[in-house]
Amino acid sequence: MLKKIIKAYTQKRQWHTNRKIVVFESDDWGSGRMPDLATYNRLEPLVPGLSKDYYASCDSIERVADLEMLFETLLKYKDSNGNHPVITANAIMANPDYKKIKEAGFEEYFYEPFYTTIQALDDGQKILDLWKSGMDEKIFHPQFHGREHVLVPVWLHELRSGNQPLLAAFNEGVFSVPVTSQLYTKRRNLQAAFDYSGADNDSQFQGNAIREGMKIFSDYFGFNSKSFIASAYIWNRAIEETLYETGVKYIQGLAFQYEPKRNSNKYSKRLHYTGQKNKQGQLYLVRNAFFEPSSDTGFDWVEGCMKRIEKAFAGNSPAIIGVHRVNFIGSLIPSNRKGNIFLFEQLLKRMIAKWPGLEFMSSDRLGDLISFKGIL
Repeated sequence: MLKKIIKAYTQKRQWHTNRKIVVFESDDWGSGRMPDLATYNRLEPLVPGLSKDYYASCDSIERVADLEMLFETLLKYKDSNGNHPVITANAIMANPDYKKIKEAGFEEYFYEPFYTTIQALDDGQKILDLWKSGMDEKIFHPQFHGREHVLVPVWLHELRSGNQPLLAAFNEGVFSVPVTSQLYTKRRNLQAAFDYSGADNDSQFQGNAIREGMKIFSDYFGFNSKSFIASAYIWNRAIEETLYETGVKYIQGLAFQYEPKRNSNKYSKRLHYTGQKNKQGQLYLVRNAFFEPSSDTGFDWVEGCMKRIEKAFAGNSPAIIGVHRVNFIGSLIPSNRKGNIFLFEQLLKRMIAKWPGLEFMSSDRLGDLISFKGIL
């Protein structure tokens, strides 16, 4: 009964349009994950649950082959306005500087910009060149996902306290393993950078992370990010004010925001719908379709996504599709990239054939459309 009430409420209040708009929101670009297969094989016996975590086994910083295959696919197709499908590439702006953190005895956090991490790879400059060419072709549009993709205060606390799986990963240059806090059990997802850590200066640390991350973004790309999405969909409303100060007008997410509670391992669930405004006037953009084949290889993601798109259009809503970077990465498992991009192409073919008037756009473009009441 409650689900029906929520559905009716959001359907009535959300932004409506007769236009068939499709947005692809893709998180984690630029973020370090598993460096290579050899590293994974060394860590697998040392980190419980690693083999069950598809991010650990499939995700890595994007390489040349990943971007080339994805971009080649996107450039094959156009919408009714002659625009190619565009990936809203929600990007992490920095990765941990492991050497400096270790030298400081895990007492202080240091980071390096994402482009420094990428440039250290053998094909690093070509990867960054591909980012730029994708932007020039209007098929790859970066937006802000945060400074780093780790809950820094808790992560450092665990490293200082001798959390062996996390230390093993750290020594391999990896932070993103499915390990929970052993001593500070109130927070279990260490990848949620904007979760509550228990520190008195949480708000100050997160505010600085946003401002510094945004500066890296604007300095490197030459424009400000109009939209933002929190890692793991977890954030406190307080950071929205800081985001607003840095120019963020649109907040991507799910139908529910998970807002951390102090002194508890629980979260408040705050309902959002596309077009909803907060007290700063920022708009929420809510994902209502998903294409995540790496997460479950036995599910028909093409058909499942098509049904959700059809449902969105039937309700006069844009289709906002969540598709994480991991689905396009093949440096660890080549078949992950090849198979998923094949499925992604089938999805593009089917949606264009079914809805000839379809329009592709980025998240911030959709936000602008809603803000200007559909006149763009």
